[in-house]
Formats: sequence, structure tokens, C-alpha cells
Amino acid sequence: MLATLSLPTGSSPVLSTLLEQSAESPGVFWAYAGFLVLVLTFLALDLGVFHREAHVVSIREASIWTAVWVTTALLFNVLVYFAYEHHWLGLGIDVPQVNGSIQALVGGREAAELFFTGYVVEKSLSIDNVFVIALVFSFFAVPDRLQHRVLFWGVLGALVMRGAMIAVGAVLLQNVSWIIYVFGGILIVTALKMAWMSSTNIDPEKNLVVILVRRLFPITRDFQGDRFFVRMADAQGKSKFFGTPLLLALVMVEFPDVVFAVDSIPAIFAITADPFLVFTSNVFAILGLRSLYFCLASLLSRFKYLKPALIVVLLFVGVKMMLVHTQWKVDTDVSLAVICGVLALGVVGSLVATRKRA
Repeated sequence: MLATLSLPTGSSPVLSTLLEQSAESPGVFWAYAGFLVLVLTFLALDLGVFHREAHVVSIREASIWTAVWVTTALLFNVLVYFAYEHHWLGLGIDVPQVNGSIQALVGGREAAELFFTGYVVEKSLSIDNVFVIALVFSFFAVPDRLQHRVLFWGVLGALVMRGAMIAVGAVLLQNVSWIIYVFGGILIVTALKMAWMSSTNIDPEKNLVVILVRRLFPITRDFQGDRFFVRMADAQGKSKFFGTPLLLALVMVEFPDVVFAVDSIPAIFAITADPFLVFTSNVFAILGLRSLYFCLASLLSRFKYLKPALIVVLLFVGVKMMLVHTQWKVDTDVSLAVICGVLALGVVGSLVATRKRA
């Protein structure tokens, strides 16, 4: 069906390229469709069954859900192995590479390594989101029982934004050869910025998006249950829509994720340019963000060396991207070992240091 579509003059070159690629590999289109159905099923079960009623998420519950999401990602990686090994739905055939070339065939082992490496990188970078989310919830005094609702809709918005940014990034890598150096530069600059700036220095009231929301909607003084909007009378007695403090919290959870995506999307494209692996590993990392927050929110002070570890990882993948066209190109096995090793040192070192201090 996609092959019969004709695009109007002046249509987006990104859209044109994506439709052309889908027309050439219709099976891959169904792979994306199947994955999206799987994700929507997860989200429907999450909100409609397991978290239908607002409640305080305990560390035990969060730990169980974190284990569930990690296990689900690993099981999906097994599926990735077999799908690429046997090229189901055309996966693993004519796969784009980071250097702009095309690899005729990508096997199951290589695809599984790329998915896992991308998942680890994205999961690790999402830790910075946890710090910001904790500050936002504290600033707006969001009740514990409502925090999961904010994170659910925040994650849903993040999935949409990440999908769009990944699609654009994939097209740019294949059609603008020098963009790889821009991506690498973004990662290096981000690492240096993280080294010099603190993620705790944020003031939601000065955020331009929050200011815009306040201009669009009057905001109630108090929370209105679990609602983001409420219809009520204003000072003149006219009925109108009001936003609630929960809406401002959602905006402040969503906006930083868009900013972080500018860093994390190039990071995973430094690992692989295969859009399917980039998208699926990114989505699984985001899906587990809510439970990860509830697990780590009370333990953030113990991970004192995690931020330096993330800085090293960003520098490494940034430099890796810069070297992709040279004889010093870094192999996937080496990347996986370095990234996992650095993060493991950061976590273990943090736990040991804080335990001694305690």
C-alpha cells in the first residue's frame, strides 16, 4: 500500500525518505506495527489494570516492576536475536550503518549486542531524568499517590517525541553524511556541560513552558484529585477550564525529557543506525523509567559516582562517533565492555563509598 502513495510537491524530505524505506521493506513496517501494539498493550494493562486506582507506590512494588520491565526487555532481546538471525519480516537485511554505508545482512548475535548496548546506554542516561523528576515533585508538592499518574502520561508523551526524533535522526544519518560529527559533538559538549553544571539548579516557575501554560490556563491553588484540568467558575462567575498544579508538574516532567532526548538520541545512534533497534531499545528504557524513579528517589544521594560515570560514557560514545570513518573505529564488543564496565564501576564505587561513610 505504501508503494502506491504519491507525495505532493514540497512535502517533507524526511517523510518522503521514510515512506520510500517502508515501501522497499514492507515487512519491516509490520515489525514496527507489531511492536507498537505490544507497547500499547503494556501501557493499557499498566494504567487500566495494575494502577487503575491512584496509590502510593512502595519501594517493594517499584522493585518488582523494575525487575518486570528489565526482564521484558531481555526477553524481547531474545526475540531480536531470532528475528535478525532468520530475517523475519526483513529485519537484518540492508541495515544502515553509523558511517552511512549499508550492511547487507546483520545476524542475530550482532543485533542482540546492539540492542542490549543501546538499552544500557539509554537506561543509564535516564538516571538524570530521575534527579529532575524528584526535584519537580518536591517543588510542586505532588502527593505520593498521584506521582505515578504524572509519570505515566509523561512517559506516553516521551514515547511519541522519541519516536519522531529517532525517525528524523535515522534519515539525517543516511542522507547528510557530516551530521555524524554534529551528533558526536553534541555528546561531547553534553558531557562537558554535565561536568560543570548541576541538574539540581532548576526553578520550574522560571521555565518558559510553565510560564506559557500559566498564560493559556488559570491554575488552581490546590490539587483537584488526579485531574490535570477542571471546569469551575472564575472570579467573575464565568465557567471556564482551569489547569491544576498536577498539570504544571506534568509539563515539567515532560519538558526536560525532550531536552535529554537531544543528548540520548545521538548517544544511541553512536551504537547503531538501525532505526528498529534504536527505537525498540529506547522505548524499553523509557517504559521502565517510572518504576526506576520510585526505586531510586530515596536513594539518589548514594549514587555519588554515577554522574561522573555517565560523563565518561557520553565522552566515549561521542569520540566513538567521531572515529567511525577512521581506522580507529570502535567495535560493538569493545563499546559494550567499556560502557558496562564504566557504569558498573560508578554504581559499585558509589555504594561502597556511601556505605563506609554511613
